[in-house]
Amino acid sequence: MAELIVDGDALVVHLGWWERAVVRRRQVRVPLEAVSRIRIRPDPWQAVRGVRERGLLVPGVLCVGVWRHLGGRDFVSVRLHQNAAVCVELRDPAPFARIVATPAYPQQTVAALRTAESRAAAADAQAQIYGTGRGNPGRPVRVPPRGRLQPV
Repeated sequence: MAELIVDGDALVVHLGWWERAVVRRRQVRVPLEAVSRIRIRPDPWQAVRGVRERGLLVPGVLCVGVWRHLGGRDFVSVRLHQNAAVCVELRDPAPFARIVATPAYPQQTVAALRTAESRAAAADAQAQIYGTGRGNPGRPVRVPPRGRLQPV
């Protein structure tokens, strides 16, 4: 069964051993900044869209792999006997348009993902304020009145 986990600044989909064999991937890793929307779909089968590109489909029982559609590609891991699916909609630079999974506890998974997303957004805002973005080694930068940058 696929698990959605936040690892640092990335959303990681850990797959079971048989899912790894079918999809031929160990995990799916997406930057947390690429997450645009997280929601729960009560009927997991309605969340699946497009046609299978790579993976396994047993109608009404199992759907694992990459699905291709007009809007891009989705990574899907939906199983029978799961009440709801967690849909994570993504934007660039993510390799997929959406991740759809049926974890054991969808409510707790969505709450954890939203908490991690808000922490990442707060950290990003703080990095912009203090100038500790990607190009800076991590020290705040003060702008003196004459316009030259000096480390604090």
